[in-house]
Amino acid sequence: MDVQLIFSPTGGTRAVAEALAPADKVVDLCDRNMDFSSVTLTVEDTALIAVPSYGGRVPRTAAERLARVRGNGARAVLVCVYGNRAYEDTLAELADLAEAAGFRVVAAVAALAEHSIARTYAAGRPDEADRAELAVFGQRIQEKLAAGNCAAPALPGHRPYKPLGVRSMVPQTSKRCVDCGACAAACPVGAIDAADPRRTDAESCIGCMRCVSLCPAEARTIDPAALAALSQKLAPLCAGRKKNELFL
Repeated sequence: MDVQLIFSPTGGTRAVAEALAPADKVVDLCDRNMDFSSVTLTVEDTALIAVPSYGGRVPRTAAERLARVRGNGARAVLVCVYGNRAYEDTLAELADLAEAAGFRVVAAVAALAEHSIARTYAAGRPDEADRAELAVFGQRIQEKLAAGNCAAPALPGHRPYKPLGVRSMVPQTSKRCVDCGACAAACPVGAIDAADPRRTDAESCIGCMRCVSLCPAEARTIDPAALAALSQKLAPLCAGRKKNELFL
């Protein structure tokens, strides 16, 4: 790949992208300070566009930022990553977003990574078996491109997309907080007060769990009762080991 455009708050989506098709250039769609309109590709480029599935949809922040990128006819390989429940309309929506930004979709992958909230689901994924399979997927995509085949794959999903759900999992700050500000600096949407990182704007928070994953003091947590309720709800939906999928 010439470039990866990745929205990966907790690292799972990035791990999948790296296993599938490493690239020298990476555009971090989590970087709220970046001017995404300055990201310009050419018709000769191939981009890997990777996002997690949030409730079966593309995260709105990723969608907004991808819309500013100038694809200019570049080929796009789409990746949606989910935590063993379902990805529903994520790939369909991502394809529409990519095409609207000027990309030509030539392949897509749906892959597994550890659930960002209920981490017992798809725990440890992508694992060694996943990485080996994703590498094979990457080879098959390269073979398609090398053959000059830029046909768009048929992708699962519905239009209109499923309604966006309400994400109420706003991390709390415990007494362990040392006011280092790492969470505020890294928050994709600036929902954490830089002057007082113990405060989070619940309206702005997208529930991406980046602050939880990177807090050096493990001071950012989800309300235990809410987490238990979510885990119980997901249990029948996340049973078994779901498979990675390649769409050519």
